[in-house]
Amino acid sequence: MNSLLTIILIGIGATAVMDLWGFVRVPLFGTPPPNYGLVGRWIAHMTHGQFRHDSIAASAPIRAEQIIGWAVHYLTGILFAALLIGIWGASWIQNPTIGPAFAVGLGTIVLPFLIMQPGMGAGIAASRTKNPTSARLQSLLTHAAFGLGLYVSGYAVHFLQ
Repeated sequence: MNSLLTIILIGIGATAVMDLWGFVRVPLFGTPPPNYGLVGRWIAHMTHGQFRHDSIAASAPIRAEQIIGWAVHYLTGILFAALLIGIWGASWIQNPTIGPAFAVGLGTIVLPFLIMQPGMGAGIAASRTKNPTSARLQSLLTHAAFGLGLYVSGYAVHFLQ
C-alpha cells in the first residue's frame, strides 16, 4: 500500500474513532456531539471575508454547511495523520506505537483552542462558553480519542498490509 493511501486511511479511521467518542459521550456526560455544520458555516463565511463571529450559531446559515463541515472535519483528520507520519516518518506505519499518535492527537487541541473556538465566537480555549472548564475537558478528551484513533488505525492499516 502506498504512503498517501495509508495516510488517508489512518486519517479517516482516526477521525471515525473521534466521531464514535462524540456519540458515546452523549450518554456518559450529557454532552451533545459536535455540530460540524457550524464548522461548515464558519468555513463558508470565510469565502466572504468573515473569519470571526460573535456566535457562529447566530450567523446566517449557508447552503450545504453540513457537507462542508463534515468534509473539512475528515480532511483535517487526514492532514493530522500526514503530520504524524511527517514527524515520525514512514517507519511509524511499519511499527505503530501509541506515544507519537497520542502526542499528535493531544497536540491537535491547538487548532480548536486558538483558531476555531475564537473564530466561531467561543473565545480562546472556550473562554466565552457557559462552562469553559467543561468545554476544555471535552475538547481534550475528544482529541485524546483522535490520538487513540491514530494508533488504532495505524495498527489496522499495518496489519492489513
